Amino acid sequence: MKDRAMQALYLQALDPIAETKADPNSYGFRKERRCADAMEQCAMVLSNSTRPQWILEGDIKSCFDTIRHDWLLTHIPMDKTILSTWLKAGYMDKSALYATEEGTPQGGIRSPVLANMALDGLERILRKKYPHSGRSALQGKNKQVHLIRYADDFIITGISKEVLEDAITPLVTDFLQERGLKLSEEKTSITHLEDGFDFLGQNVRKYKGHFLPRPSKKNVQAFLPRIRKVIKDNKQATASWLITQRNPKIRGWANFHRHAAAQETFVH
Repeated sequence: MKDRAMQALYLQALDPIAETKADPNSYGFRKERRCADAMEQCAMVLSNSTRPQWILEGDIKSCFDTIRHDWLLTHIPMDKTILSTWLKAGYMDKSALYATEEGTPQGGIRSPVLANMALDGLERILRKKYPHSGRSALQGKNKQVHLIRYADDFIITGISKEVLEDAITPLVTDFLQERGLKLSEEKTSITHLEDGFDFLGQNVRKYKGHFLPRPSKKNVQAFLPRIRKVIKDNKQATASWLITQRNPKIRGWANFHRHAAAQETFVH
């Protein structure tokens, strides 16, 4: 408890610094920001007919577990001795102590801010290389490159598949490699907007020229078994008790997707 209290104390000083340096379109683990804000930015970037049509779906492999300690100690503006002690403290599993030579543990009070600070800066690099306005944009450097990130999940838009494949992906790879991170080959892909892509539990796609985010099939398929389990675990319960156990889960899931085109999903 004392250690968590000390982390919370240092976090109060570190969090304002992280906010001032954060990428404009980073939405995960930040105050006054949520998934709906990230999806709203998706709509702003992708809904216009002249907007980018190609999307790099990025997922960082084991982000929290593989961030380099030396990078954090060099770039995080806090007491290095304290930070090093926390990073190298290790973890207990079945009465055995395991060393931590890299990464910052998920569930730790400080971990989300450290991870965000490690990933911040990518959007500024992209905007500098591919400006949206000004003389550079008029000279052909406007490749419609936009970054939207929620924690370690992100998308990057582009004017063509070649731009994302030949220019953006290597840039992202180098940025992550410096921090001890790399893209997940299984979860990273380049998709056309007409084919659609999944982001934050929603499927984003253009239907006959209209931008429509919907609850993704994977998200629906993951949610339904949880509701079935509640019903099966309460076979002997009264109807009122079952309703009190089930409805908060349904309400929470529905509220998450209420800003999407979810009417058909809700009906079924």
